[in-house]
Amino acid sequence: MAALIRAARTAQHLAVRALTAHGLAHPITLALLAAASTAAARAWEAGHQVTDLHPASTASSPGTHPGAAPYGPSRRP
Repeated sequence: MAALIRAARTAQHLAVRALTAHGLAHPITLALLAAASTAAARAWEAGHQVTDLHPASTASSPGTHPGAAPYGPSRRP
């Protein structure tokens, strides 16, 4: 099952590179975006979560900037 995550990540990276190099309307970019979405859908249907494909990085997580409280308010009601 790790192969599905690896395939989805690879397809996503290739699509982003094509987008940067050629733009959104280029046929290669569109084909790679379609491949990335298909790979992500296969991983999802196999039981993987979105966080498996896009793990949160600690640098961009809320509450990690200097001066932040160690525990913020809960967003759950």
